[in-house]
Amino acid sequence: MRLHVDQRHERVLDLVRERGSLRVAELAEELGMSAVTLRRDVEALAAQGLVERLHGAVVWPSGQSRPAPAPVALPAEGLVVGMVVPTTEYYYADVVRGARQTVEAAGARLTIGLSHYLPDEDAAQARRLLSTGADGLLLTPSWERGCPEQGEGLWTVEQETPVVLVERSAPLGHPAARLDRVRSDHAHGAAEAVAHLAGLGHRAIALAVQDSPTAPRLRVGYRAAVEALGLSPVSASPLDEAPSRSEADRFERTLEYLCQGVASGNVTAAIVHSDADAIVLIPRLQARGVRVPEDLAVIAYDDEVASLADLPLTAVAPDKHAVGAAAARLLLSRLGVPEPGATGLTDAGPGGGAAGGGFGARRHLDILPTLRVRVSCGAAGAAPAAPK
Repeated sequence: MRLHVDQRHERVLDLVRERGSLRVAELAEELGMSAVTLRRDVEALAAQGLVERLHGAVVWPSGQSRPAPAPVALPAEGLVVGMVVPTTEYYYADVVRGARQTVEAAGARLTIGLSHYLPDEDAAQARRLLSTGADGLLLTPSWERGCPEQGEGLWTVEQETPVVLVERSAPLGHPAARLDRVRSDHAHGAAEAVAHLAGLGHRAIALAVQDSPTAPRLRVGYRAAVEALGLSPVSASPLDEAPSRSEADRFERTLEYLCQGVASGNVTAAIVHSDADAIVLIPRLQARGVRVPEDLAVIAYDDEVASLADLPLTAVAPDKHAVGAAAARLLLSRLGVPEPGATGLTDAGPGGGAAGGGFGARRHLDILPTLRVRVSCGAAGAAPAAPK
């Protein structure tokens, strides 16, 4: 027989009073309730001061007849981590792999929602994962520039569970800027590529990037490094002003941009995003009489397939696996699961909602990419790097 709401509340109170603290998943199973219903009941009881919420758990409040234990790390068994990504292919395959291995190593389970970059699909997938029992969310929203435009992305801060942004960030002042996030520092990666080429003697370095959430940060790092190193300014790629209409259009306009730069003597090196684009472009450059690396040194960005090119490509490699793993560890910590080897937890005050969690201050973690030197940049003594 289905219990009335008052009966459910009384049974929840009895069990929490008896045991001090319980995982929400355990409590739901013991009472034969759905996790969604139990969360609502716990919210109602917490609003009355009858219990205290700890992400993923319910605790008997201090000052009541049963002393509440100090916040403790709870086991991850039974926890479900929801992850919304645009795709599980190419770049995001390693991100998901890092998150999955970390979550499963802690004894929890990862569930996936795919947005395929469709409008409003991110929020829909997040709702679906929460409705099926996710205790927290790893989110990679389909923001075209890697961060939300004005008025966009507010749904990310309206979740009742902890949220960690993955490979995304929000501008200062946007509510989502208060969320935890883990991302690759693409600006640093672009700057490292510029510095490496400058170290090889190049003073005129072009940037050719496809339109993607990564592109804005690549431009920021590129421009900062060119200015800091006092390099010659190079005219911007036409794609910076007018995005490509198709892949064929992107390749054709990028090819013309680089060929004209080399022919005029204004360009001797280029950073190309992505390495898949570089693999398509280099044979076309060579067919037009542009030798790589003799006439044009090339560094690719992403390092998904750069080492497999017939002319192995020097590439900047974001550590995608580390991003996924770090994001998962951060979310698990918000759910009360300590990192391996942790001796204690820092209580940062009361939790609640996406911005809650009493285990440490909000964190913005940038993971630095690595430059992998191969043949295409013309570095003296460069040899093909071992495949990843």
